[in-house]
Amino acid sequence: MSSFALSIVLLAALLHASWNAVVKAVSDRALVLAAVSASHALLGLALILFATPPDRASWFYIFLSTVIHFGYYVFLFQSYRLGDLSQVYPISRGLAPGLVTLGAYLFVGETLGPAGWVGLTAITLGIGLLAFQRGITHASRGAIAVAAINGVLVASYSVVDGIGVRLADSPFGYMGWLFLMEFPVPLFILLRRHRRAVPIELRTLVLGLLGGVGAVSAYGLVIYTKTIAPLGAVSAVRESSVIMAALIGLILLGERPWRPRIASATIVALGVGALAFAG
Repeated sequence: MSSFALSIVLLAALLHASWNAVVKAVSDRALVLAAVSASHALLGLALILFATPPDRASWFYIFLSTVIHFGYYVFLFQSYRLGDLSQVYPISRGLAPGLVTLGAYLFVGETLGPAGWVGLTAITLGIGLLAFQRGITHASRGAIAVAAINGVLVASYSVVDGIGVRLADSPFGYMGWLFLMEFPVPLFILLRRHRRAVPIELRTLVLGLLGGVGAVSAYGLVIYTKTIAPLGAVSAVRESSVIMAALIGLILLGERPWRPRIASATIVALGVGALAFAG
């Protein structure tokens, strides 16, 4: 993995961690989810207007990724309902790198060298250690099952988008249509709230839109990097956002304990270094 690709994905991970930290304290998660999806759709529309259309060979992957993303949103919302997000979120993100690497090998024929495998393993272990720190052993079976399903879905759309964007011959065109296809998510949530007469809090909506800008920027950078770097390595570095979010909580929000978080961050940092060395 080149230093250029590594830098892009680390920036994406930081953006992802930052927007998660912004919306962490918000209780109306459905409205946040609608705002994040709306941000995706709006940026997608802007990209479509200016970018070269993606090649026809990539349209199947845009459709497939869209369907998988819809499932991801459903199970993400369920994870909010069944368990503490800080417990189940590291499970889904920790499962993804290994599954993406397996999928990349099966469908693209990509493999990592010895240093790459060491790096991926270290990042996965560091995220797993964080999951145990957050109380995974106390989470319900339903919450853990939802988190595991989400991990499979994250890995699935990561592999699908990695293949699709390489076939598109227009990364921004691919991103544009992929992001625009999320428009049913905010429509469904807002219409449902309207029927139930649930009010919309302006502060929550603004935070959700800001979070959406961070989310769409982060995934856009990840999609682009998949055109120049191995899918498994990109996924592993991207999921280090879980550790970054934990460190943001430690430094800015005063969350404790600090020693286990530093240990997890150190393991992940060593994994990122190994992936850089592999490049």
